[in-house]
Amino acid sequence: MVRGFRLIFATSLLLMLLGICNGSKIGICYGRNADDLPTPDKAVELIKNQNINSVRIYDSNIQVLKAFANTGIDLMIGIPNSDLLPFSQFQSNADTWLKNNILPYYPATKITYITVGAEVTEAPNNVSAMVVPAMTNVYTALRKAGLHRKIKVSTTHSLGVLSRSYPPSAGAFNSKHAGFLKPLLEFLAEKQSPFLVNTYPYYAYQDSSNNVSLDYALFESSSEIIDPNTGLLYTNMFDAQIDSIYFALTGLNFKTIKITVTETGWPSKGSPKETAATPENAQTYNTNLIRHVINNTGTPAKPGEAVDVYVFSLFNENRKPGLESERNWGLYYPDQTSVYNVDFTGRGSVDVNTGGNFTSGNGNGNGNGSFWCVASSNASEKELRDGLDWACGSGNVDCSPIQPSQPCFQPDSLVSHASYAFNTYYQQNGATDIACSFGGTGVKTNKNPSYDSCLYMTAGGKKTAASNVTANATSWGQKGYSVPSPYYYYCLLVILFVLTTLSDV
Repeated sequence: MVRGFRLIFATSLLLMLLGICNGSKIGICYGRNADDLPTPDKAVELIKNQNINSVRIYDSNIQVLKAFANTGIDLMIGIPNSDLLPFSQFQSNADTWLKNNILPYYPATKITYITVGAEVTEAPNNVSAMVVPAMTNVYTALRKAGLHRKIKVSTTHSLGVLSRSYPPSAGAFNSKHAGFLKPLLEFLAEKQSPFLVNTYPYYAYQDSSNNVSLDYALFESSSEIIDPNTGLLYTNMFDAQIDSIYFALTGLNFKTIKITVTETGWPSKGSPKETAATPENAQTYNTNLIRHVINNTGTPAKPGEAVDVYVFSLFNENRKPGLESERNWGLYYPDQTSVYNVDFTGRGSVDVNTGGNFTSGNGNGNGNGSFWCVASSNASEKELRDGLDWACGSGNVDCSPIQPSQPCFQPDSLVSHASYAFNTYYQQNGATDIACSFGGTGVKTNKNPSYDSCLYMTAGGKKTAASNVTANATSWGQKGYSVPSPYYYYCLLVILFVLTTLSDV
């Protein structure tokens, strides 16, 4: 009896861990509301060249589905709000759609999600009542085809589905959506599907720049905001927004539902009043976002919790209405030239290549094209300590070279150690002015601060030989792989323990 219980327990634990230890994934949104876009085949090649393995599209266009065949890329497809009525009314409509639009291309095209409707609580016409019936019919159609365990069904939301999001622990759903949300959350919990949400720190900053700092929105803040109810510390708006959803779900006793971010990003251009919509800020946000996600950092309320994220978006989309920023969220122009560069492995450097519209902070005007970032000698000890702790922590800088017996430990001073950490963060994040701010304690110099065997990272993001860890990280990054986080190794150890337990049983 005991032996049987141990076997069941160990097997369940192993299956749970295998799911948890997959880690977070970064994908991209491939919208097509634009003129002169490349063909789907060319768009897929662009996606593959960026080492992107997850893509969201907003319909089930046949040419797009064919283009993703045999690529191994996970594809999230959408059923638009305009189709909710027929899908919700008759099961036969969902069955026919699946037969004609999905089954001919699956599994060569690796469809993993179907989103039924998008941000329906924001829609001008009240279609929210149709969402759960439509989702149920799509799920039933998948079950008939034996695909209900392989393709998840959900719907996307804006952060406007909340009535409160600050502080994160006060996150709560808007009561006016209760009739829609209760059956929806019951569906997601029963089917083990994620809650899909579009989060945009850009709008939080744009709408309330007096209360939200730009650095906080861009993952660049060296200070922390404390949630007064929980004592949790937040260094960026993205985590705060995600945790507000977690707390809202917990408040309704739906603690097991996972969260996936189906849209987030930053515009590279805006109207005159949208001063934060710049290529530099867009590059900074997406670069920091990707590193944050693939390192399995999780959020303060859910440390280490995997959260898949889709960056919005692949192309600028000139047909979109609204402010100028609405048409400038893309990483690429329709002619496939980059608006700015982002490394989706999260490990390499970022060089901006925009056809002359925007340049990175690497040039110094004297011909050698190199800058470094060092700690200001006028900064206080507390400011340096805060900046150093942040760089080596949330900033994801490898600070092993400044540890005892390592090449950059001497001189053993706070200014020297902070300089090494500041410069590494600066070079890894595009060598922009913002990346050297550290609350005013970082200063740029065109004099190489390297000394003896302590080699500072240079402009362009080239790794030094200052430590084996850094060198190894570079070689992985150059091959297109990401360096496993400590959480990954922890998972492996626990899985090995469970396997040992199973062998003993």
